[in-house]
Amino acid sequence: MSPLSHAASNHSASSSAIGIGGLAGYTNGHTPNAGVGSGRGRVAAAALVAVAGGNIKSLPLILFDAAKNESHMPTTNLKLLTRKLRTAFKVAINKDELSLNRIFEASLLVFAGPSNVFSSGEFSALKSYLDIGGSILYLSSEGGEIAASTNFNYLLEEFGMSVNSDVVARTSYSSKFFHPKEAVISEGILNREFTRLVSAAAPSQKPAQYSTADFQRGDNKSGFNSQGPSFVFPYGATLNVQKPSIPIFSTGLMCYPVNRPVGGLYAHPNGKGKLAVVTSVDMLSDQYLDKEDNSRIVSVLIDWLTSDSVQLNNIDANEPELGDYHYLPDMSSLASQPRVCLQDTEEIPKHFTRLFDTSLFSLDLSLVPSALQAMNDLRLKHEPLTLIAPQFESPLPALTPAVFPPMLRELPPPPLELFDLDAHLAPPALRMEQLATKCQDEDLEYYLREAGSVLGIERRLPDKGKEGANGEISGGVGTGVDLARFVLDHAFRKIVSWKQMSQ
Repeated sequence: MSPLSHAASNHSASSSAIGIGGLAGYTNGHTPNAGVGSGRGRVAAAALVAVAGGNIKSLPLILFDAAKNESHMPTTNLKLLTRKLRTAFKVAINKDELSLNRIFEASLLVFAGPSNVFSSGEFSALKSYLDIGGSILYLSSEGGEIAASTNFNYLLEEFGMSVNSDVVARTSYSSKFFHPKEAVISEGILNREFTRLVSAAAPSQKPAQYSTADFQRGDNKSGFNSQGPSFVFPYGATLNVQKPSIPIFSTGLMCYPVNRPVGGLYAHPNGKGKLAVVTSVDMLSDQYLDKEDNSRIVSVLIDWLTSDSVQLNNIDANEPELGDYHYLPDMSSLASQPRVCLQDTEEIPKHFTRLFDTSLFSLDLSLVPSALQAMNDLRLKHEPLTLIAPQFESPLPALTPAVFPPMLRELPPPPLELFDLDAHLAPPALRMEQLATKCQDEDLEYYLREAGSVLGIERRLPDKGKEGANGEISGGVGTGVDLARFVLDHAFRKIVSWKQMSQ
């Protein structure tokens, strides 16, 4: 059973019968001045039969207002929605001034993008209509009430809601919708019970069974899809929602402004009237109603307005996941990434002679006659100006000699040459360990020579031979290989001598 079918069974008895007086200003898709055989006469006759006979089951009435020059009507661009509503409701159009006598018979009053101003008497009638248990669905569009030249925010602000004068734009590419204002919003339903009903209305999905306790402990074994349904939100604005109202739809993470409400609900504290605001009237139009999950979302929304079968989740209603309307920029991050402005260079003339500007170095004598005439008027002598002796003002007093000698800074110590302190001051055992770590097998000759230098064996060479620039040893030993052999021979002899002494 679709959500719209619940409205017929759960509708109260007060709105089950349509009176003649209540239908005086309604038309069933026709003009209000038609004759007896017109749509108005047929509706009135049907109402007479329903009241007199009592054997004809009447359906709840959904009344579309047309007195405020609405942009969307059931006879123009809401035909698909009207066709679906007629399966469970009666649909009528009001073209007269709003009053309680004309709207109290309706279960739901729809304003599909009004563009005229409401009077104070009409606002009073709408408040009374909500107090007696009526429901109102207000649909807006981009730009808010400023673009539509209406004042419906006056009524919405009393319930904690107001439509902003902005627009919702998509920040990611979509293969189905090409205009950025045709926003495809996923994870935009803020109440899990509403999401469950929308998912249950899908023919290919099974309704998820879960309880509030499961979500409080983070249990997701019930099969609930955290991503939720997606819907198309074309040419809409954002909404400010405060208590006692609750947000029901948001822009999500892929649209700008991010995570801002685009739909709000208000329920009378005594369980009577209900008010729903959706800031995109095109979402219900024939062009977008069958796109994504728009049709199922609208069905659940109308079911909430016309019956008590939809009970929203209180946890999500009290703590919605919303973001701030104005974001502060990250100044530290922007300061670390400066960007220069791009300037267009002036077009260079084709002829090069136009590139020269001689006016910058010209000598203009046009003011000389005026200066001479001014000297005669002021009775000044026409002679060269005399030099004025300058008088220098010293801001500081004159210096006086000190009675003590100046304290001069000592010269810094002479800079030492860069050398390795460990190589000169470390003990022989540590130096041998460092030498062993940096030498490989092929560095055996170098290791023996350096070990001889560390252990002082090099000083015991015959005739105090030293190593030359080419690695040769001068003074009786020969090449570097001879030095390595000498070091190895000397160390071996010392070890043998020590062994003999220890025995």
